Amino acid sequence: MAVQHDDLLDARGLPCPLPLLKAKQALSRLSPGQTLEVMATDAGSWGDFETFIAHSIHEMPAREERGDVLHYWIRKGEEPSP
Repeated sequence: MAVQHDDLLDARGLPCPLPLLKAKQALSRLSPGQTLEVMATDAGSWGDFETFIAHSIHEMPAREERGDVLHYWIRKGEEPSP
């Protein structure tokens, strides 16, 4: 299931919590509605990204495992107006 992405982050080989931290940095450079694809090999990232999405304004329309590589698609949410 390939979701169209606006930016790609290759976090393969990075230990926890670096895939999530680098994803947060990459999301900060995107506009609301744009999608970031993250590729990671750290098994702990599966739960890290799930928890992050549950407590953020962002959405994860898809995630999948392809061999030993985990793929996450994160759509940047829009900050609420003050």
